[in-house]
Amino acid sequence: MSAEYTLDVLNPATEEVVATVPGATAADVDAAVVRATNAQARWAALAPGDRARLLRRFALAVDDHLEELARSEVREAGHTIGNARWEAGNVRDLLDYAAGGVERLTGRQIPVPGGLDVTILEPLGVVAVIAPWNFPMPIAAWGTAPALAAGNAVILKPAETTPLTALRLAELALEAGLPEGLFQVLPGHGPVAGNALVEHPGVAKIVFTGSTSVGKQVLARGSALLKRVTLELGGKSPNIVFADADIEAAAAAAPMAFLDNSGQDCCARTRILVQRGVYDRFLDLLAPGIESVRVGDPADERTQMGPLISRAQLDRVRSYVDQDAPGLRGKAPEGPGFWFPPTVLTGTDPHARVAVEEVFGPVAVVLPFEDEAEAVALANATDYGLSGSIWTRDVGRALRVSQAVRAGNLSVNSHSSVRYWTPFGGYKQSGLGRELGPDALTAFTETKNVFISTEGPAQ
Repeated sequence: MSAEYTLDVLNPATEEVVATVPGATAADVDAAVVRATNAQARWAALAPGDRARLLRRFALAVDDHLEELARSEVREAGHTIGNARWEAGNVRDLLDYAAGGVERLTGRQIPVPGGLDVTILEPLGVVAVIAPWNFPMPIAAWGTAPALAAGNAVILKPAETTPLTALRLAELALEAGLPEGLFQVLPGHGPVAGNALVEHPGVAKIVFTGSTSVGKQVLARGSALLKRVTLELGGKSPNIVFADADIEAAAAAAPMAFLDNSGQDCCARTRILVQRGVYDRFLDLLAPGIESVRVGDPADERTQMGPLISRAQLDRVRSYVDQDAPGLRGKAPEGPGFWFPPTVLTGTDPHARVAVEEVFGPVAVVLPFEDEAEAVALANATDYGLSGSIWTRDVGRALRVSQAVRAGNLSVNSHSSVRYWTPFGGYKQSGLGRELGPDALTAFTETKNVFISTEGPAQ
């Protein structure tokens, strides 16, 4: 790549520069698309079993370097070492899962009169994956693994602040035997490298994960070429606790449902809705869990929550929280690093910014409700619809509320939202399309219909 500009990678826990990498320009994007186009033609021509075998080798290479990748994630993203190990393992598992779909990516035979009709699933060509900084490794793999498995080439643009694990994954892909140019990583600024990918006529599809405001720009820019777009955007997810629930279990699970990854998670359950009859009891049970969260060095095995990603993100989170507001607060380190304490606000107006906008930090609000109808209304009273949780012992209520809440991923009596073998995506302004799951590969294909006449030519 050219050296017109560089990106400094900071350790969020220390504010020290851990690496400097060159940033991609529009010319670099052009060259990468040419390489990817040539590599994709060779890749798609391989036997499906050979493509699957190479993807499994890639997965093994990731597994062999799992600790290295995890340590890199700790340094560049501030993730706790336990989370970072899971993330590297998730990349490995996604590659394995996608490899299993290569030989099962089949079309259909449709009954028609006078002949045979079949559908064929063909790769799109070159896919651009624009990954975020909050989960650099797994979310990059969400788009990359199925796109490669479906026969496409991938150009990955990581976030400016977290390019290191992506660059290492590209090296491991080459070491595993994937063709050169098939999987390329272009670090760079969004308005430069990102826009060039979105607007490039040689890129068939964009997979973008990030803020809703930037996602709208991606959609608008891509629409000029009718480019296929998958968007995974923001969230403001409810955690609904009914009076008939196991209140102890719900309160015990609530802290890490919004504090995991320092709250920098689109699925974070940052709106805790509690039925009024158990509201005070829930808060009493929640308080020790918030106060005891261990915040500190993300490389320490005992740490539960690390820093925010950057000074800008820290300032953003601070702007949402009045330090005199009532609530529950934990502790965070002082000194270098982008630290913010676990925070739960009470007595908040349901229409306040902190109650309806995505803070993307370790901040939640607790709001009371009277009955099921009010719980659903509060849950749906945002522009987002990504995930949420429902705590109740009533199976009928669990089903009713699951159907009524406008969100793409719901959990009952748990906070699980994302598994690589089940679909993931949002309603409303949380995005377009679905990722992961058994249909992930088909999202990176075109369906071609072929009719073959069995009747002879007219005499």
